[in-house]
Amino acid sequence: MSLDQLIQKCKKNDTKAQSELYKLFSGKLFALCLKYSKNLVEAEDNLQDAFVTIFEKMSQYNYKGSFEGWLKRIAINTALQRYRSKGVFSIVNENSIEDASIEIEDNDAVDIDFLLLSIQELPDRYRLVFNLYALDGYSHKEIAKMLDITTGTTKSNLARARMILKDKIEKHKASSNSQSL
Repeated sequence: MSLDQLIQKCKKNDTKAQSELYKLFSGKLFALCLKYSKNLVEAEDNLQDAFVTIFEKMSQYNYKGSFEGWLKRIAINTALQRYRSKGVFSIVNENSIEDASIEIEDNDAVDIDFLLLSIQELPDRYRLVFNLYALDGYSHKEIAKMLDITTGTTKSNLARARMILKDKIEKHKASSNSQSL
């Protein structure tokens, strides 16, 4: 069955088609939910909520843009809604930090598992902005709109996330270097 046929059946609330769609995209969407969640349980909840929304709004998909992109947007928005309702973006001094960057020299490779864990350990507001900007390529303007915050706040949160990650990476490298001596 083609993707278009699967979408058409899902629009008619065909449970077999919905199950097939879930099997087809749940892995990719779970990985995405995990980026925006504190832990596996929260990621699973976000995935479940995302698919509920996907099936509820399937009739709104109008074949403009990629279907996978549409699914990803719903999954991201589902995870972000959890944080918007908690008010994790409320108090931030926008002018306190300018844009910071993380520079890792080629000979100072960092284990990807360590890096992913470090990102996941960031405070919610920093992790979400970092993921949206650095990993998913959204602009500060788009992030501000998605999170209902100012662009200055997104820039500040990104800079803070980068500073925290840079500090963790430096400590990790120093620890690794001292163990190898």
